[in-house]
Amino acid sequence: MAASSATQAKAPELRHRIMAGFIGNVVEWYDFALYGYLAGVIAPVFFPSENPTAGLIATYGIFAAGFFMRPLGAALFGWFGDLHGRARTMQISVALMALPTLLLGVLPTYAQVGVAAPILLVCVRLLQGLSVGGEFSSSATYLVETAPQERRGLTGSWANIGSMSGSLLGVGAAALTTNLFDADTVSGWTWRLPFLGGAILGGIAFWVRHNLHNSERFAEHHETRPKSSPLLQAFTTNRRETLLAIAFAGGYGTCYYISFVYLPEWLSAQGLMERGTALGINAGMTFLVIPAMALAAMVGDRWLPRRTWIALSVLALALAAWPLHAWMLASDGALVPILVSHLVLFLLLSVPLGSGPALFVEMFPAEDRLSGYSVAFNVGLGVFGGLTPMIASALIAETGVLTSPAMYMALLGLIAVVVLFFVPDRSRSPLR
Repeated sequence: MAASSATQAKAPELRHRIMAGFIGNVVEWYDFALYGYLAGVIAPVFFPSENPTAGLIATYGIFAAGFFMRPLGAALFGWFGDLHGRARTMQISVALMALPTLLLGVLPTYAQVGVAAPILLVCVRLLQGLSVGGEFSSSATYLVETAPQERRGLTGSWANIGSMSGSLLGVGAAALTTNLFDADTVSGWTWRLPFLGGAILGGIAFWVRHNLHNSERFAEHHETRPKSSPLLQAFTTNRRETLLAIAFAGGYGTCYYISFVYLPEWLSAQGLMERGTALGINAGMTFLVIPAMALAAMVGDRWLPRRTWIALSVLALALAAWPLHAWMLASDGALVPILVSHLVLFLLLSVPLGSGPALFVEMFPAEDRLSGYSVAFNVGLGVFGGLTPMIASALIAETGVLTSPAMYMALLGLIAVVVLFFVPDRSRSPLR
């Protein structure tokens, strides 16, 4: 076993595994950011305002892609990965991301095929939503399971480093397209180019993953695994771990969405800053978070137990949320308070973003690890966290308190900290 571990930790092999986990998340979040940034361009092409049927397709299709297909994909890929291996699951998930991205780049428009165009677009987004449900947790699980014990946090952080890098790449590709061409040309055909580029990136990711092998931990438990479904096991035998993981993911996911997604909109809505400027600051801070995640993960590997390190950062985040938002509101748009507030929020969030993948993987035993992680992550962070911008806007509308989203963030952050007290710290122990 010692010789096997040494072989597993050889630098070239480890770099290959890291790249395989990294690049799939780049593809996933590249497409996510690209579609979000170009939504205003794409919508009129497929969903003309004069057609109410197309509008209904858009409304319900987008809802289904985000809040139905993603948890379904989590359950499906988690079950498959626990039965047949993480490596095969990662190959399938990245293929199911690359194909819809290619299709989106060549879909006919409403002007060409009528109502079939929005139906086809929604089908593509549904397929992407299915694949997204399995990609992050599959790659994070693979990275952590195949990492040397003393580097599980750092190795697992590459899943989120890939996500952040993909987001920046998607925003950059969309910005380049919209700045190089005039508005009519963009809406006519050049909006397709970044999606076709994403399909090429997906093909590269599939090639990188084509000869991966399953982790030793998976091979060890596979022959003696229980005959019951791993998905069922996650909600019966290991129900406690699954519920704790959902609760923590929902709490920290709320903090993430308010800071990374909702904050630019909040600054713009309160008249504190132009939306474009706020988005630029957000992108700059995201760039800063990429190395910060790796450094934060190293702290959890070497110095502070991972659970304690994450709990301290989320507690600080919860306590700082309202004062920072109140400071920005009182500053009347002054740049320094806004920059400092972003810096504090983003750096604190780099801790759970960097160390979180290893924490989630360490929570579950091998036989249902991917099922439990996938469902918990996609329900907690994907669905509950994804509702955060809507909840934050509703809180302001109902209460009239402009800092109510920060109070909500503080509450959910504190809940996440409480949940962590019930999570055993296994950062210094072998995986189960």
